Amino acid sequence: MPREIAVLGVYLPTLTLLFLLAFLLGWGLDRLFAWCGLYRHAWHPALLRVGLFTCLYGALALTIYR
Repeated sequence: MPREIAVLGVYLPTLTLLFLLAFLLGWGLDRLFAWCGLYRHAWHPALLRVGLFTCLYGALALTIYR
């Protein structure tokens, strides 16, 4: 995958698109976790959400930047 992607004539880093992808995946998993009741067992649900996003974003970034 290239490190820059042209969007409407503007070069964006691939990490920007991965950020959006991680956000959408995190949102979907957040809805799933809320539906399953996982947040009742979490000490701090907002911290769990941030950690989930950080892990998703890091895992996606490692697929490009090894």
